[in-house]
Amino acid sequence: MLGYEGLDRVRRNTRVSCSLAACVAKEGSIYLPIHLEPQAEISFTLAIECSREGAAEQDDSYETALHRLIQQRNTGPLAQVDIHTSNEQFNNWYRRSRSDLEMIVTRTPFGFYPYAGVPWFSTVFGRDGIITALELLWLEPSIAKGVLAFLAATQATEIDAERDAEPGKILHEMRKGEMAELREIPFGRYYGTVDATPLFIVLAVAYYERTADLEFLRSIWPNILAALEWIDRYGDRDGDGFVEYARQTDHGLVQQGWKDSNDSVFYSDGRLAVGPIALCEVQSYVYAAKRGIAAVAEELGHTKMAEKLEIDAAELRANFSSRFWSDELSMFVLALDGEKRQCSVRSSNSGHCLFSGIASGPQSRHLSEGLLSPAFFSGWGIRTIVTGEKRYNPMSYHNGSVWPHDNAMIAYGALRQSDKTLALRVLSALTELSGNVNLHRLPELICGFGRRAGKGPTLYPVACSPQAWAAGAVFMVLQACLGLEIRAHESRVYLHYSALPESLQHVHIRNLHIGSACVDLSFERYSETVGVNIVRRTGEVEIVALR
Repeated sequence: MLGYEGLDRVRRNTRVSCSLAACVAKEGSIYLPIHLEPQAEISFTLAIECSREGAAEQDDSYETALHRLIQQRNTGPLAQVDIHTSNEQFNNWYRRSRSDLEMIVTRTPFGFYPYAGVPWFSTVFGRDGIITALELLWLEPSIAKGVLAFLAATQATEIDAERDAEPGKILHEMRKGEMAELREIPFGRYYGTVDATPLFIVLAVAYYERTADLEFLRSIWPNILAALEWIDRYGDRDGDGFVEYARQTDHGLVQQGWKDSNDSVFYSDGRLAVGPIALCEVQSYVYAAKRGIAAVAEELGHTKMAEKLEIDAAELRANFSSRFWSDELSMFVLALDGEKRQCSVRSSNSGHCLFSGIASGPQSRHLSEGLLSPAFFSGWGIRTIVTGEKRYNPMSYHNGSVWPHDNAMIAYGALRQSDKTLALRVLSALTELSGNVNLHRLPELICGFGRRAGKGPTLYPVACSPQAWAAGAVFMVLQACLGLEIRAHESRVYLHYSALPESLQHVHIRNLHIGSACVDLSFERYSETVGVNIVRRTGEVEIVALR
């Protein structure tokens, strides 16, 4: 037994036990006297249990714990998910991703929640949980429901500068360690993220479209209203219609978008930007949130509110295009600084404007072409910034690396588009990446070095692996290529211009549930199109293929 009493007066213990009765523990070591005859075998287990004073202790054997784990997986949210393709490399990627998510998705009092990643982020993160839930939504909406319920229950209700909390703001990170409890760090419940609040609304909208669960939306409607109030009152600090961030104390995160490294927001000459910062993708999330939740407001009988939200979204889109679009870059700039000067940097952040739908048709085409240029596309995926920028570094956490979830969100922008080139390139690149990493597991990120013939990717040495939103990328990118959209209130599955890469000739999806209905779909790639067959169907559900 190893024990420690913290400054918070709580004792934390680590107990190591061995199933061999003859084992001896001495000064931090365990000695196992074992004698093996030729060809003989012996098996034993080491059990490691971490506990804290006052918490219930487990005393299960290895066999009991394994049996419980198997039961949990067999009844978990992803147990019925089943995808099989003609490409075994893709199948390996998909199976590993599903298995990792089965491990990471955690049961909470509010439902299922995907913890962010191992080893650094094995806890609740607002942004990560929301994006992972969006990646999995078309296959398993119960995870989105759990995420929404958890984040609604932990939504900030008061101003707390130390924790960057304001009424209506959605949680960034939750920790339970000694330093967090003593408030030596602000992360017991920390709210220093600018995008989780609009993304919370985006997930609520998407969940409703996927499930038609109006009663659940009604139950979290006060939280949605509080989030909208935060966007307009606290998020838009200067009343210009854009949402900005700036930490309230020296203990908080300097950068509060998904690229939260200190050096991730800068001007074209490489100087770090001076805040408050308005990130391009955050404005696009706000647009998607307001435009989407307007339809839910209408369903709930709030007609005037719905009309105002539609007007707000339209005005934001026009102002955003005027202030953020750069003809010189042929994409949206990374951000506006505190004086509304452009951070004229070519970044993957701009690609999230495809995900949200704020980009116009011509802007989308320019964006897609730019993101597939050699300066952006490494061969393993889209870089966070292009090779020519002043702060480009392929070994930087956010300034030149490749992130699977980032690529997935960008690819999702092609969901309803007839041109699937961007999504297909991303799918092919990530499939090949999965075949060149250990266990077919996409890590949190890889370095942004260009792909070379006969060489594998350069791994980022301290990346989380597994990471929830990296594991979820396979589902979102495949959805984008198939153009698969579920509208539960219509009892329909829409297939918008389905496309598959040459390496993926056949895709079979089983047990796709829409309300009480269930369907198995088989996709076959032909030279000019992708055909779909309904292999099995129970209940009332219509498949609508758009070509």
